[in-house]
Amino acid sequence: MILKGSSRANGANLATHLMRTDENEHVDVHELRGFVGGTLPEAFAEAEAVSKATKCKKYLFSLSLNPPKEASPSIDYFVATADRIEEKLGLVGQPRAIVFHEKEARRHAHVVWSRIDTETMTAREMDFFKLKLRDASRELFLENGWEMPRGLMDRAGRDPTNFTRGEWEQAKRLGQDPRWAKTIVQDCWKRADNAQALKGALEERGMYLARGDKRGHVVVDSFGSVHSLPRALGLKTKEVRERLGDSATLESVDEAQMRIGERQTPAVKKHIEAARKQFEERARPLSQQKLDMGAKHRETRAALARDQQAEQLQALHAAKARLPRGLRGLWDRITGRYQELRRENESAAQAMRKKHDEQAHAQIQLQLEERRALQVQIATVRAKQAQRMLELRKDLSQFMRFSRPSKDGPAHALGRTATRDRGHER
Repeated sequence: MILKGSSRANGANLATHLMRTDENEHVDVHELRGFVGGTLPEAFAEAEAVSKATKCKKYLFSLSLNPPKEASPSIDYFVATADRIEEKLGLVGQPRAIVFHEKEARRHAHVVWSRIDTETMTAREMDFFKLKLRDASRELFLENGWEMPRGLMDRAGRDPTNFTRGEWEQAKRLGQDPRWAKTIVQDCWKRADNAQALKGALEERGMYLARGDKRGHVVVDSFGSVHSLPRALGLKTKEVRERLGDSATLESVDEAQMRIGERQTPAVKKHIEAARKQFEERARPLSQQKLDMGAKHRETRAALARDQQAEQLQALHAAKARLPRGLRGLWDRITGRYQELRRENESAAQAMRKKHDEQAHAQIQLQLEERRALQVQIATVRAKQAQRMLELRKDLSQFMRFSRPSKDGPAHALGRTATRDRGHER
């Protein structure tokens, strides 16, 4: 399903566009959620009125959901997909409209959200929404077995040695989904009429046509995993051999993996360095925030200590003033009144110390809570960095093993998956 979204202003124009029956054979306003108004123009006018209390100009987010020509998703599927996208984009709970259009025997949907959160009176951020929609679109095509458009496939199916670190991690995630490799192989198969053409098409996407243990045709992906070509295509071994010929002339799985290791090792080293620099950039403001917070806390504690010291000094002067002097003081000592006043002063001083201790403790607890919150951020960044570096170093170790011959063969590097996939064909 192709997903296209954008932040929008001028809800009146959008409502008019969505309700046009001259361009669409059927228009159905399926849902108006979270709006007071009962029509699409009223709902969007309401969203615009709410946005006036904020600085947000593009107060709506509009999304079109276009299934492939051969597909006929149900209304429930459209709504479930809208719910799914809503969660990915951080728009859960926002007012929403769903409109269905039918044109030339095809049905598609438009979903429009208000970006204004009425509780905080701020606009929901739409960071990286294009990437999120692209990933969601791929997931929908893979889940439903729809033929994926080249535009969606090419960007993730290109040579992984040219990936950024983020694209590398995404490629790994996709590589763990067998449907993704299957989709790429099937696309290459459609465009290739012989072994050489298929080999070239696969290598453009960082995959390699190779000879399996049983002399069958296999594909080795950019992370060294081995896939049976007939199984990926849903064909028999005989049908694959008729188009590609004998696999004896192809490189072995070991040789393909060695080539992958030689190409990928520099790429992984580059990603490790990029990850290290990114960690330093993310950690630097947190480190500065920690220093600033420590200085601020020390200053606040010193200010409280000064105030308490001044209060103690004032109380001490007051206590001294209460004690009588001269003949009156001598008389109070004889009668015991002087000792009673001293006990009262000591009791008051003790009460003040207790109050000051409680004030200091309360202040320290508030500062500790603030510091703990910052420490959670610091720990999260450190943990993510440690996990990223661990995964990248595992990748590096794997590709370095690939780049040198191993007595145990590829199964040593790949585990059971390689052994299972290498020679079993239909």
